[in-house]
Amino acid sequence: MALIFDSHAHYDDQQFDEDREELLRTLKENGVGAILNMSSDYASIKKTVDLVEKYDFIYGAVGIHPENADEYNEEVRNEIIEILKGDKFKAVGEVGLDYYWESNPPKEVQIGVLRDQYEIAKSLGMPIILHDRESHEDILRIAKEYEGVVSVFHSYSGSVEMAREIMKIGGYIGVSGVLTFKNARKLPEVVKEVPLERLLIETDAPYMAPVPYRGKRNRSDYLMGVAEKIAEIKEITVEEVLHATAENMTRLLSL
Repeated sequence: MALIFDSHAHYDDQQFDEDREELLRTLKENGVGAILNMSSDYASIKKTVDLVEKYDFIYGAVGIHPENADEYNEEVRNEIIEILKGDKFKAVGEVGLDYYWESNPPKEVQIGVLRDQYEIAKSLGMPIILHDRESHEDILRIAKEYEGVVSVFHSYSGSVEMAREIMKIGGYIGVSGVLTFKNARKLPEVVKEVPLERLLIETDAPYMAPVPYRGKRNRSDYLMGVAEKIAEIKEITVEEVLHATAENMTRLLSL
């Protein structure tokens, strides 16, 4: 059986503080082969580093999330670059734009921080993992400016048309548990349209658990449900989905 490669998780999150070690051991037993763990705010960078150093099957992405763009400065930038030189650090992330919450830093601040982190990805020859909430137009424009950097649109929420534009610049589409929700309308169409070699599966753990676990704390072995849904839409086997998405991550992260 092919193993699950979770392309986006936050096992540094406090929701895992009580049973992290036990849970991660169980995941390995339940067919999870690898996980890319994301930092989001400055504090989570250190936690991600600790996880990556402790667990052989966890790789790291570091960056500052748009909600925390105010934490980004020259010192943080230099620290991110140093960490990303480590063997098991494979991407800049989770970064992006989030126009949903009014409490977030101003758009121009978010855009400046995103561009700067694209520059880091460009200089290190690394992919970038993007958070895009209510910001499709701006984030796609910036991704196109940095066509040489491979852009991963995490927990994709855009249209089929936007997905086609992402394909043109060699980007990837991250598919989360949302695909299994009854009210998911656009995402099944996107999955149908996008070739398998451009899809990734992700938990965004502890968030966005798929059906039948919706509302519970998410975990990487629940991705089997997402893989089953992709297989159903594409009329292929679950094995093919798991194999292809793991291959995609292996290629993306140069493992």
